[in-house]
Amino acid sequence: MKRHLMSAVAAFTLALAAQPAAHAWQDTAGDDALRTAIAADYDAYLEALYRHFHAHPELSHQEFETAARLAAELEALGFDVTQGVGGTGIVAVMENGDGPTLMLRADMDGLPVPEQTGLSYASTDTDVDHRGVENPVMHACAHDTHMTALVGAARQLVERTDEWSGTLVLIGQPAEELGEGAVAMIEDGLFERFPLPDFNISFHTFSAIPTGTITYVPGYAMANVDSVDIYVQGRGGHGAYPHTTKDPIYLASQIVVSLQSLVSREVSPLEPAVVTVGAFNAGAKHNIISDGAHLQLTVRSYTDEVREQLLSGIQRIAANQAASYGLTPEEYPRVEIEETYTPALYNSPDLAARAVDTMRSRFGAEAVVEASPVMGGEDFSQYHRTEHNIPTFMFWVGGTTRETLADYTARGLVPPSNHSPFFAPDDPQGSITQATEAMAAVALDILAAPSGE
Repeated sequence: MKRHLMSAVAAFTLALAAQPAAHAWQDTAGDDALRTAIAADYDAYLEALYRHFHAHPELSHQEFETAARLAAELEALGFDVTQGVGGTGIVAVMENGDGPTLMLRADMDGLPVPEQTGLSYASTDTDVDHRGVENPVMHACAHDTHMTALVGAARQLVERTDEWSGTLVLIGQPAEELGEGAVAMIEDGLFERFPLPDFNISFHTFSAIPTGTITYVPGYAMANVDSVDIYVQGRGGHGAYPHTTKDPIYLASQIVVSLQSLVSREVSPLEPAVVTVGAFNAGAKHNIISDGAHLQLTVRSYTDEVREQLLSGIQRIAANQAASYGLTPEEYPRVEIEETYTPALYNSPDLAARAVDTMRSRFGAEAVVEASPVMGGEDFSQYHRTEHNIPTFMFWVGGTTRETLADYTARGLVPPSNHSPFFAPDDPQGSITQATEAMAAVALDILAAPSGE
């Protein structure tokens, strides 16, 4: 995930510490044939596929070999596969009679991180990013588990075509880490060129959740994420004679302080909101007052109304602080808001309830836990925010064993997070097989064949 969930890691890990053992769900009631088949398929096939994906990651917009391998896997199962959607994205379609259309999504890109997990199949690859810079690359956010579970679920569903009726649309999405892949696929005709989904489902493996546990959030689960740049103009000069200048560092500092009033005094305390100045760059020498400063902000919200309130407030504060300092309108700060942003992830409550019922019937209520919303972001949200208003649901699967989490907690530490060079699921079999079973089971429920067929 481009903006991961570590803001809640410590509290969430402690909250789950007393839950049942990591694989307790394997003893619960469920379709033993499905579970047994997935376990056997992991040993015979999926483990090698996962290790291949893990060892050969590619950066955002560069997922050429990854997409080709994922496409080949789905073509071999009988899906009609189209490559090059939104750049390197793939769309795989299987029609199996009348019924709903369900889209399952996996993201494909890795991160510019030098892997330090010590795994025998650790990545040693490098890749050239979208700016032309060569970087070490790693699946530090577990997208390799997402692709493997997508293939695993597809393999089970193909074996069970007599149990479901409708259309499956499976997508391999590029550039999630840049927040650009979902939009690219949508703009390239995802919902016009291919069957329009009635439901969208995805999952994410998360390091701070114990393996064997699934978490979910109904309604708003993750935030709108905006990136804002404020270019503050001034009139530079000698540091010994500040009265002859208009100091942009002073002005930018006043802007930083005033921005805090947006959340504390303008947004309702019942509405989540964040305005963080992550970078403040200005000046080059002790005794020189520069003629400019640059602020970089991340802005987070859930609703469109609060998002607009924050963004317009930033522009107002920047201009008014400059006016109060005596700058002319031509000298007011330039505020740039990135056009592409990650909208809030909204899990459709009815779809979430249905999926959770299915997962709890298989894994037990203790293994499927409702969590709290966070202010991270995920571009899976884009598939809901089109004119079609498709019900969408994302859930999270554990990526670190309970024993490992307990060891970190005992030492007063948190485990390596998603995006860390030290993170990979320490029980990939547990993470992948549970995700595969959850995806397959939810799909079989949504696409259940009418009785008598």
